[in-house]
Amino acid sequence: MRAKRLTGSVAGVLVLALTAAGCGLSGGSGDGDATAGGCKVDKGNVGSGKLTGDVKGQITFQTTNLKKDFGAFFDGVIKDFEKAHAGAKVKWIDDPGDNTFTTRTVADAQACTLPDVVNLNSETATALTKAGYLLDLGVKDPDAAKPFVPAFWKSSTMTDSSGATVHTVLPWYTGGIVLTYNTDLLTKAGVDPAKPPTTVFGLFADYEKIAKAAGGTFYATMANPVWRIPADFDQMNIKTLSDDGKSAVFAKDPRTVQWVAWMAKLYKEGAMPKDSLSSSNDPSTLYSQGKVAYGSTNPSFVRFVKQNSPSVYAKTGVGQQPFDALGHTTGAPQYISVAATSKHAPVALAFAEFLTNAENQTAWCKDPNVVIFPTTTASLDDPFFQKVSGNDPFAQARKLVAEQLKTATAYQTNLSPAVQNAIVAQVQLAMQGKKSPEQAVKDAQDKADELLKQAG
Repeated sequence: MRAKRLTGSVAGVLVLALTAAGCGLSGGSGDGDATAGGCKVDKGNVGSGKLTGDVKGQITFQTTNLKKDFGAFFDGVIKDFEKAHAGAKVKWIDDPGDNTFTTRTVADAQACTLPDVVNLNSETATALTKAGYLLDLGVKDPDAAKPFVPAFWKSSTMTDSSGATVHTVLPWYTGGIVLTYNTDLLTKAGVDPAKPPTTVFGLFADYEKIAKAAGGTFYATMANPVWRIPADFDQMNIKTLSDDGKSAVFAKDPRTVQWVAWMAKLYKEGAMPKDSLSSSNDPSTLYSQGKVAYGSTNPSFVRFVKQNSPSVYAKTGVGQQPFDALGHTTGAPQYISVAATSKHAPVALAFAEFLTNAENQTAWCKDPNVVIFPTTTASLDDPFFQKVSGNDPFAQARKLVAEQLKTATAYQTNLSPAVQNAIVAQVQLAMQGKKSPEQAVKDAQDKADELLKQAG
């Protein structure tokens, strides 16, 4: 997801709803009050100047579907914070994270009851920033950036109602991307596992070698382009959306047609199972059965193979997903924000920074029940991410992602499901030979534009 962009029908509704409710930050009346998003707040919460005040009072901290699996960990973080700050209390609530999350968060903001510290995704954070409901962390604490990977901090920005770029979020945990493959199958196809391709089209060329060598006895990858759009475009530095996110522009880049032509060619030549073109199944099952050479790019997939198919795990290699024209990877972090409407903003800001500091991020990422990665420089240098003993693909994947994240940005393109599906459908028609790649790309952009226009 691109932190600077808000796209998709739900996100568009969010912006409109919040703007109607009152947007921006303004100075208050003679009694020293100010407003944030239409709510009366302490004047220290808005405008210029570092946030000051005692770290005392009770705040509410909201996560998204974390209490069931990580209750003990966060209870410990809260206890440590309260011990360090006498007079501060943290009440933890956990949102289920269902498909009404954004609606409920909007309602909280409009009612001036947004939790003091809240775990947000990019879309909701962008909308709340535009409407003025989140604390400008870069202004309220000029040192807020210090713990984080510089590229991640720089790219974790939102846009306020005036169009200015602001830091209203602290990047929290994120995922990663790796190239996973069956070394035996690659060797059979004449592909050197020790030399991963550096471009997406180079990877496609390896897929083609596998198709020719395997003759249908095994495959290179899955066919459904939903797994690759817009990820491949991002990595190739193909611009998918306009800067304001209101129109599609990918058809302007000639490499988009080349990409679709490759996909159609690979499908025709048997690099992908024919029945996987519209399947929502990821490669996990077929890979674990030794029938697909390349697995998922998600590092947690490597652990899945380790737990479910030891024989295939022993043949699994991990490499760098092609950087291509972008030159680095991108992440889609979860964020921590502080409500500008908080009655105890000094407590909320202190807790948000405590929660996301290197010590607590590292501790959580070491939990054996989760495969996530931290966004602080010190965490990524921890031996947990850097040491690989023996030939352990999962440990190798962890180290590889940790190294990637040192230069990664949060600029993943965010497409609504409707827009993504519209693009995917046209690519599928080209792969089936029902449209030329040129026509499929043109039609995909037209349909995407129509949906983006409807979303506002």
